[in-house]
Amino acid sequence: MDLQRGNRLDGLPHALPLHGPTHAAVPSPVGGRHPWRRFVALGDSFTEGIDDPEPSSALGYRGWADRVAEELSVGVPDFAYANLAVRGQLLHQVVETQLGQAVRLGPDLVSLQAGGNDLLHPGADPDKLASIMESAVEVLRGQGIGVVLFVGPDSGRSTVLGQFRTKMAIYNENLRSIADRHDAVVADLWAMTELHDIRMWSRDRLHPSAVGHHAVAIMVLDTLNVEHSLLPLSPKPLPAKSWREARAEDIVWARDYLVPWVLRGIKRQSPSLGFEPKRPLAAPLFGNIVPPEQDPR
Repeated sequence: MDLQRGNRLDGLPHALPLHGPTHAAVPSPVGGRHPWRRFVALGDSFTEGIDDPEPSSALGYRGWADRVAEELSVGVPDFAYANLAVRGQLLHQVVETQLGQAVRLGPDLVSLQAGGNDLLHPGADPDKLASIMESAVEVLRGQGIGVVLFVGPDSGRSTVLGQFRTKMAIYNENLRSIADRHDAVVADLWAMTELHDIRMWSRDRLHPSAVGHHAVAIMVLDTLNVEHSLLPLSPKPLPAKSWREARAEDIVWARDYLVPWVLRGIKRQSPSLGFEPKRPLAAPLFGNIVPPEQDPR
């Protein structure tokens, strides 16, 4: 079975094949939709859903993973979803605190996103990070679990990650190689040119806005070849800004967001601030579906 269009799977009836002699086979699609019954999301604040507010959700955030789970649950009465992501965690913390718990939940699909926080630290080595990530993928695939592996965005100057573009690109290429070796699927944030729009990001330029999380959810569902009800959103063009206005905004952002973040890292203060996963157990969503015309708020 060939992988086409940047690891999207074409020509299939809405199912993701996971092949290779050492891995368990994925069941056939049910009702023409998809084969998954238990989805567990691992990662940091990006997967937790920070800056996609939802007062009725655990910890007050929704995010792309919740949106994907909502769509995967449609027409699947026994579908269950857990989100173990914790804001601020480094890659080794994600692996040490979330991976074992995820395996114990017995998922057939896991998303794994981490390493962006590491790359913001001086001296971060994308090759060493990739080695840690590969060990985690090996554990999941060894259990026959389908893995969706995120590569980071090419955000230019829209986010703080744009200042670390070279390290991100190296890390991403390592992740693509890991996916190839272990039959994982790449959720390609780098290829999402719509993320170059500043409105896809929150004021801190680190986390997606509600519109950004919505776009990422669409990308993940399309990558999995799953039919869904999410509609692409096209914000109206922004008015042009002068160079002086843009630089003034950069100064305010650096003062309010970048400098405090760097200082916390220097002082080795945990940005997780004692937070726990918002959905530590795999449980049904109980019809938590938002009509496309109302989404995002």
